[in-house]
Amino acid sequence: MTATDDSTEKSETTTLQAADVSATDLDPDLPRVLAKVPGTVWVVAFIAAAERFTYWGITTPWQNYMQNPSGHKSLPGALGLGEAKASTIYNVFMFFSYLTPIPFAIISDVYLGRYRTLRLSLIFYLIGVTFGGLIAAMVLIGLAVGGVRATVTPLMMDQYAPTEVKVTTLPNGKQVVYDRGLTTQYIYNAQYWLVNIASLSAIPTTFIEKNVSFWAAYLLPSCFLAAGLVFLILGQKRFRKLPPTGNILPKAGSVLSCAIRGRFQLDAAMPSYQREHFAKDVSWDETFVNEIRRGLVACRVILGFILFFTCLSQASNNLISQAGQMKTYGIPNDTITAMNPIFCVIMGPVIQKGLYPLLNKKNVKFQSITRMAMGFITMSASMAFAAGVQKIIYNTGPCYDRPLACPGAEGGRIPNQVNVFLQTPTYIILAVAEIFSFVTLSEYTYTKAPTDMKAVVQALGQLGAAAGSAIGIAITPLAHDPSLIWMYTGLAVAMFLVAVVFWILFKKYNAIDREDK
Repeated sequence: MTATDDSTEKSETTTLQAADVSATDLDPDLPRVLAKVPGTVWVVAFIAAAERFTYWGITTPWQNYMQNPSGHKSLPGALGLGEAKASTIYNVFMFFSYLTPIPFAIISDVYLGRYRTLRLSLIFYLIGVTFGGLIAAMVLIGLAVGGVRATVTPLMMDQYAPTEVKVTTLPNGKQVVYDRGLTTQYIYNAQYWLVNIASLSAIPTTFIEKNVSFWAAYLLPSCFLAAGLVFLILGQKRFRKLPPTGNILPKAGSVLSCAIRGRFQLDAAMPSYQREHFAKDVSWDETFVNEIRRGLVACRVILGFILFFTCLSQASNNLISQAGQMKTYGIPNDTITAMNPIFCVIMGPVIQKGLYPLLNKKNVKFQSITRMAMGFITMSASMAFAAGVQKIIYNTGPCYDRPLACPGAEGGRIPNQVNVFLQTPTYIILAVAEIFSFVTLSEYTYTKAPTDMKAVVQALGQLGAAAGSAIGIAITPLAHDPSLIWMYTGLAVAMFLVAVVFWILFKKYNAIDREDK
């Protein structure tokens, strides 16, 4: 049942205050359905999609632009830096763009609010995509991406205001519960589906890059970004805009300081504990301490994603280069990476509308930590398959483990005779991993974050991605032939081990989440 279906059905609704719900008030066996989703949620989701259209349309051609020389016989290029240097520069950009959400999150939560910070970020973005020079564009886009990442998802979820628990009797006499958690999961998955459709911008821009020029390839995404900014400005009176709450970071720091002095126990920061042991009145209440406790849970979970982000970044650099070593049948090698969002678009509804409801119907608790751990294992499988593809490339002529570099390549015109669509399973598995893990992380960090620190905790998730990019920079010495197979194999093994440790350390939070609900 969709949110629209729910809103149009004639039903008798019994409303219970959330605080009053108990085992006797609300039957735990009642079916859960989606609540109505406000239209402004989808407007912000469109703005997020427009930004992703721009991001992938702009950045996907960068690997070719940096790696290959101008006038290359088979691949577009400009700078001729080689794969290792191009991947290093790209990873430095990624690292920078993952650091910038933190200052923008503080600006958002403390000074400007999410709406105005997002608007400022999109203006920076538009300047960056139209500014001449690769490095200047990378700096401006990196700043703007940080602002968007820190604000667009919290602003979207702000539009779905907290509501009362509702038990509805349908015309057939069946009672159901409008489930906020289920609706939140639906919104995040729908947004993820939209942004992956938008990420298909890599297809037209890479064809334009190959057949026209780089500047023409960048014109299309620039127009979409301008459209997103116009929608944001025109809809400003309709958005639910929570005001900045002032700087609560010092208060949060004081709570953590009390916890550290109390042997790393947050209970030591409780007002009652401070009064009893130190005869001291503090400026916070128990609710704030408990919010910090939940936020710290999210931060610990984020640490498990560091290597996940390293693996995910391979689709933006080394897997593009891998495609360039294979028979592409006239398709630009950096277009092949569009299979990632294509399969995210396909698999998203399959998982959201098929797998999750099926598991729910069978009473299988496929909760957040479980989904993330399963995503880690799936990501490991994706890297293992990429290693297998690289092995096949090295076992095939004309150049074997020196693709495009032997006399038989005719100056880089003849790749090793391996069909590029052998990469397809890599991208299918990668898409499933993203849906299980990355979407769930966004949902988890928003719901666990303290009310006044939503953007900050969301931005902390990007620090994990920054650390992942740092690892990507560290392993770039392996990003050359014939060592690539060992790079993919190492990532696969390490990701599997991370999945096991992650599950052992964090599976207890599934039970805690069930108790909270």
